[in-house]
Amino acid sequence: MRVALLGPVAWRTPPHHYGPWEQVTGLLAEGLVSRGVDVTLFATLDSVTSARLDGVIPKGYADDPALDGRVWEAMHVSHAFARSAEFDLVHSHLDWLPLAFAEHCHAPLLTTVHGFSGAGILPAYARARSSYVSISDADRAPELDYVATVHHGVDIGGLPFTRDAGPGLAAFGRIHPDKGTHTAIEIARRAGRPLIICGIVQDERYFAEQVAPHIDGDRVVFLGSVGPRRRAEVLGASAALLHPIAFDEPFGLSVVESMVCGTPVVAYARGSMPEVVDDGVTGCLVHTVGQAVDAVTVVAGLDRAACRGRALQRFGADRMVTDYLAVYERLVGRVAAPVDRQVVPDQATAV
Repeated sequence: MRVALLGPVAWRTPPHHYGPWEQVTGLLAEGLVSRGVDVTLFATLDSVTSARLDGVIPKGYADDPALDGRVWEAMHVSHAFARSAEFDLVHSHLDWLPLAFAEHCHAPLLTTVHGFSGAGILPAYARARSSYVSISDADRAPELDYVATVHHGVDIGGLPFTRDAGPGLAAFGRIHPDKGTHTAIEIARRAGRPLIICGIVQDERYFAEQVAPHIDGDRVVFLGSVGPRRRAEVLGASAALLHPIAFDEPFGLSVVESMVCGTPVVAYARGSMPEVVDDGVTGCLVHTVGQAVDAVTVVAGLDRAACRGRALQRFGADRMVTDYLAVYERLVGRVAAPVDRQVVPDQATAV
């Protein structure tokens, strides 16, 4: 099977720090290659992968203000679709833009919907010739038909188990009202525990007004965006991860990463959280600050080994690869006639 993975290009694949879509795409590429699939990853040209690498943008546009993301994403999609006849399947992780040009894709197109930025992008999904995978049952638009739900997987090897945690709490994710960073600060304060906050600042005003005034380097510590190794260290050393979201979270990678480290989660029961968190095993689902404060004490008594064990069963990258292979086989087998592949002679593949 020849598969093209159309990755996002805001950051490198895998990302140095933040980049959840890039992270998932990179893990999928590695897993597919290990299963013997012929994979071409369309991503930034500084990406690191065991698949064939192709693309047009030298590095992530979020890392370089000189790169206009709108322009480079369009060229990225155009380049990949120009080669699409060479593949049995094109699997997009690039939001709505490829869907606007789906008629120019000469292979079956599969799109993983990593989340909807707003109702305004739905027409691109509703009209496109594409199959869809949701990343949680909670994050499905009624206007679309889905072939499957595939929960994200994480790199288990990069998330070692920590049996004995400290008293502190952690909050991971974009610094944005949606993620409830200010609520995490309040929960930690009322629980009488220190808090470490990690994540990119996505809303500067929110950070300045509701987060920064509480950062003192002692009770509230802000580390910014951290890479995989530091992320695992912080999560593993924490008594619990606070996830008091103010929106319907499509999935929540940091939640799964925390559980794999053995660190249970206190999460607001919104969006995908009831699917991802096994209440009483890998964390507690709550609705208010007061409930979250009480839950901090509860999760501190949970069996961290059992937390990790359940997370390994459900959210390893290998399981994600297996699920996607099942989807691929369904879609490729559904094609009524062979795709007419017209490979351009002497077409160079960037490595």
